[in-house]
Amino acid sequence: MLAKFLAEGDVVVLTGAGISTESGIPDYRGPSGALRRHTPMTYQAFTGDPAARRRYWARSHAGWRSMARARPNAGHHAVARLQRRGLVSGLVTQNVDGLHQAGGARSVIELHGSLHRVVCLDCRDTTPREELDRRLREANPRFGALVTAVNPDGDVELPGEAVEAFVPAACRACGGGMLKPDVVFFGETVPRDRVDACFALVERARLLLVLGSSLSVMSGRRFVLRAAKLGVPVAIVNQGPTRGDDYADLTVDAPLGPTLTHTADLLDTTAGL
Repeated sequence: MLAKFLAEGDVVVLTGAGISTESGIPDYRGPSGALRRHTPMTYQAFTGDPAARRRYWARSHAGWRSMARARPNAGHHAVARLQRRGLVSGLVTQNVDGLHQAGGARSVIELHGSLHRVVCLDCRDTTPREELDRRLREANPRFGALVTAVNPDGDVELPGEAVEAFVPAACRACGGGMLKPDVVFFGETVPRDRVDACFALVERARLLLVLGSSLSVMSGRRFVLRAAKLGVPVAIVNQGPTRGDDYADLTVDAPLGPTLTHTADLLDTTAGL
């Protein structure tokens, strides 16, 4: 049934953290439930509290090593296959891990930004995360942490003494500005032009396909609501119920990697590839 929904193309895909769980990155609300044990950093705490900012960078620095080693899984590769087949006309991800691009996808709109970039909040200079990682390693030569799990935002849990001894870095371009990962924190607003670009994709779509998102927050659910308002069919593949199920023409409760791979295989068979 999912293959039939996708066969005519003009599909806009919206992905959430659930598509990356098979790469070892837990989601917030699904089966691995990072929110059950972890409170994400808010924009207000990060910008207003130096101690919170130090804590974030210490934990994120440790988590970045695991995030950077994560590799795209079967779900990411299947989405890229569908895009190469010309069936996917737009791809929007709520994830900040860059795994869609690593899996071969093109023209990805990163709704919440990317952990692979760092921005200065004072001068807006943007640098690669790898460059900051080198600087933090130099500033904290004795820093070490055992990471057993990394959260979707790249954060991990660390003992208090490791956090207190951590030395953050400032912007080199302007000589001391506040550095922040180029991601939208909880409590922060997604740039309007990015949201408008996503709405435009949905408005031109024949089908909106939601993958691995509980749609619990309005950031992603608004696109399902817009599709429903316009009469654009919605299909959802997710493990567990979502807040968009009432608007969906098709829901599939199953692991994304095997489900999307099988769907792509069916479509290739139908096309004689």
